[in-house]
Amino acid sequence: METVDGAPSPDDAAAALAEAEHSRERLAHDVALPSYFHTSIGAAVALQIGTTALALAGVGPRPVFMVEAGILVLAVVAFVQLRRFRRLNGLWVSGLASRVVGGTATAASVSYALGLGGAIWAAFEAQWALVVVCSVAGGVAYALSGRRWVRLYRSDPSAHSRGESAAWLVCLVVVALAGLALLLIGR
Repeated sequence: METVDGAPSPDDAAAALAEAEHSRERLAHDVALPSYFHTSIGAAVALQIGTTALALAGVGPRPVFMVEAGILVLAVVAFVQLRRFRRLNGLWVSGLASRVVGGTATAASVSYALGLGGAIWAAFEAQWALVVVCSVAGGVAYALSGRRWVRLYRSDPSAHSRGESAAWLVCLVVVALAGLALLLIGR
């Protein structure tokens, strides 16, 4: 590298920046997902939607346990898959954790809300097959949203690598838990 007053020349600096960007794009393209990543996340979301809908409709003797069980299954699947991702790639992509697994991507949030809303309505109407259909549809759409995000990340890692801030995620969890508590109390 040529230097001018101890600094790299503009051409050398531009070449170094271009190489760094190329390395980031190559790394993003080579990121691998663990086997059954989207399938297991989608199935856990579907289960969580179904258990929540049934609990809110008062199906079963212990609705709070059903909600907790659904959340626990989703949390365990998310933890295991994110750990497998880290082990497989040796790196962390915060956008994957928040937008794909945590569902903060718009498509994931909308699919979850629609699936949960439909499943709750069906549970209150005692339409059990429809509870299953809405839960599975919500989980499948959630998983497809994750697949879409991964494609977008690979095509433009700088725009898609960042996830939500920890403070924002904590706020979302607190609001969701408060809403769930109000629903269970009002039941």
